[in-house]
Amino acid sequence: MGVMVLGIATLAAAGCAATRIEGGVFSSDKGYRVEMPSGDWTVANDRQADLELRHRDGTAGIVVNASCGAQRSRGPLSALARHLLSGLRDRSVVVREDVAVNGKAARHSVVDGRLADGGAPVRVEVYVMRDERCLYDFLYAASPDTFAARRADFERVVRTFATEGRQ
Repeated sequence: MGVMVLGIATLAAAGCAATRIEGGVFSSDKGYRVEMPSGDWTVANDRQADLELRHRDGTAGIVVNASCGAQRSRGPLSALARHLLSGLRDRSVVVREDVAVNGKAARHSVVDGRLADGGAPVRVEVYVMRDERCLYDFLYAASPDTFAARRADFERVVRTFATEGRQ
């Protein structure tokens, strides 16, 4: 299930930047940082995004990625959030709203669906936001029966997002 859950998560990826994790904080050379969730998460070695985490039990994944400069996608946040979910079949929207994350306008969505490659049921939560430099994607995917149990870890990552030197 873990590979299938993260199959949708890699949609957020647009190439890796150099990064570091020190004192429980992930810092990207793209100029942002987030706090890492609890020790039950491991950093994927084969990641395509800035940060890709897999839960130890294989039923959930978290992806954080930024596209900056010329790679930054244009268009409304709602359309960009839908694009992240394009790998889901039989989608059913649970939540769709505009929110603020650390002072930045963001699109927040929670969607139930099935993975296109294997048909496994999945619940996916996304936040998409931008500033003058980058588009930031946060994605959490989990099996429906474990989604609530791991969600606080994802919310911690999102809540602690900060751009470095440009708050």
